[in-house]
Parts: sequence; C-alpha cells; structure tokens
Amino acid sequence: MDERRLVKVSKYLSRHLRHDPGRIGIELDEHGWVEVDVLLKALADRNFHVTREELEEVVALNDKQRFAVRDGRIRANQGHTVDVDLDLTPAAPPPVLYHGTAGGFVPTIREEGLKAMNRHHVHLSPDRETAVKVGSRRGDPVVLVIDAARMAGSGHTFYKSENGVWLTDHVPAWAIMLPD
Repeated sequence: MDERRLVKVSKYLSRHLRHDPGRIGIELDEHGWVEVDVLLKALADRNFHVTREELEEVVALNDKQRFAVRDGRIRANQGHTVDVDLDLTPAAPPPVLYHGTAGGFVPTIREEGLKAMNRHHVHLSPDRETAVKVGSRRGDPVVLVIDAARMAGSGHTFYKSENGVWLTDHVPAWAIMLPD
C-alpha cells in the first residue's frame, strides 16, 4: 500500500476507534475492542473499502503503533475521547519523560500544566525524538521535559500503553521544565 493510502486509512481508523465509532455503525466493547470482521464490514458499508491485508499493514507499519490486534479484534491503544477502560496497570515511569507541543500552548502550560483535555490521559513520550514528531503536527515543536520521578513520588499514577506511550491524568506545572 502506498504511503498516502496508509495515512488515510490510519486516520480514518483513529477517528472511529478513538472518537466516534457510532458514526460508522460500530460499537466498541468496554475495553475499546471491536471484531475485525465487524469493522471491515462497517467500513465497506460506508464505501471506505479496506481489505484485511491492508488493515494488518496499517497496524504493523503505523509509526506510532496506534492500534492493537488480538484474537480477531482491533482497538486503538490510547487517545480515546469515548468512554473505554483500556485496562492499564499502573507502572513506575522512568525519571524523565517528554511532551511535544506547539509553541503557542506554552504560556497556558506554564500556568496550568498539561491537561488531558477531551482525552482520558495526557500522553508522554519516552524519548525526545518521539516528542519532536508529536509536537511537529502543529508547527515548530517545543519539547517539554517532565520530572516523572518527582510526580510519581508525589502520588501521581502513570500507565504505559501497549505502544510505549506513557499516560497520566495531569502533569502539574511544577513538574515541567519549560524552554526559556
């Protein structure tokens, strides 16, 4: 599959597996899973034809590993705005994590920290390079360094999703090392 098609399918899946499953007539279970056959039929019913092979390729080649397939079912690994329980287990984070954002958000972040907004969690990267990619989606990226060890020591809970993204409910401003 060419790169444009790969991105198009990935974005379409993200929208419906994370934010709006009902729009294409599917229902996620309480953990965010849907049968692959049900998803493929729903896509075809809406003239967005995806073969099982294409779906497997999107899952395997997605640079952010956004999706998981298990036992004939698929789900998004994180980033949901619909109510799902990803059944994540609390995990001890590394001492430092990173968050990529656009420079325009920095003044608000300085005051309020990082909030989940309409998602279930704040997403943090294990390395600077990933944070740069994430932050680049909306212009020149700013990489924030998060004192995860201090947060954990203060009682904040962290989770690690299947694709290595670290999740937490909120990152207080005191735990963020901001650029000058």
